[in-house]
Amino acid sequence: MTTPQPAEPRISVLYDDSRRDLRDDSAPRPVRLYAWEPVRRVTDAGPLVVVSHGTGGSGSAMNWLVRPLVGAGFRVIALDHHGNNFVDGYEPEGFLLGWERARDVTFALDALAARGPLGPVGAAGFSFGGYTAGALAGARVDRDLVAAMLDGKVPEPLIPEFPALIAALRKKRSAEELAAAVQDSGANVSDPRVRAVFQVAPGLGSLVTPQSLAAIRIPVEIHWGGADTITPYAEDTAPYLAHVPGITGVCAGPGVRHEDFFEHVEGDEDARKRTGAGAAAFFLRHLTGPTLGGPDS
Repeated sequence: MTTPQPAEPRISVLYDDSRRDLRDDSAPRPVRLYAWEPVRRVTDAGPLVVVSHGTGGSGSAMNWLVRPLVGAGFRVIALDHHGNNFVDGYEPEGFLLGWERARDVTFALDALAARGPLGPVGAAGFSFGGYTAGALAGARVDRDLVAAMLDGKVPEPLIPEFPALIAALRKKRSAEELAAAVQDSGANVSDPRVRAVFQVAPGLGSLVTPQSLAAIRIPVEIHWGGADTITPYAEDTAPYLAHVPGITGVCAGPGVRHEDFFEHVEGDEDARKRTGAGAAAFFLRHLTGPTLGGPDS
């Protein structure tokens, strides 16, 4: 039997008045949503999974992860993170101030909750989005490392989509604004509505604090590629596995690269399929069933 394919997403743009547009300080921060309804709901409660894209990507390019979730009966929303998506273009803050991504998700959940019950919520993400999902569970960035990066005491990340990132940020933002960003970087941006997290080749593993990872109390599963040189296992995956209590981990294959998870790049399509199926199975275990309790919004 062929699994029904999800319809095209419903696209909308929300505006967060509490934060500013990175190109126009007089305008609110935009958050674009792509929303899919399942062909059939896995439960009457209508579990919801939020998907966060990787560096410079887009929610519209996360179909390899969205399709199996929708096919398994979940409502799914994917986001475009302002300043870090290829639909609207790039700004330096979008690449460095990653904790704002988790706030995008919380803002979107607030907006959806105003329309009706959310049901149990899970978060999934790839690369920078994998960090985002982790931040929603409680992962916090080390302020001292962010400050050292801005001061040039440690190397800045090599980002093909935005070379010379720190120089661009310093040209655009004042010293006072950068100091405020450093202070904000270590904030707790977790969302108590998120009950389970699925990370794929997450970034920023070397920047999050072990203490914050050790305090996570929800189910987390992480998948990675054995040949990933963009978010290498030792730097970005191992810290999560070493410190998050009860975390489960799966290597997608010893030869799987970071690029093999890109939607429109020729690569290991089977790795994407296996990982998407793993995400669906994970959320079926943790977002459905009689053990779930607590509020649904």
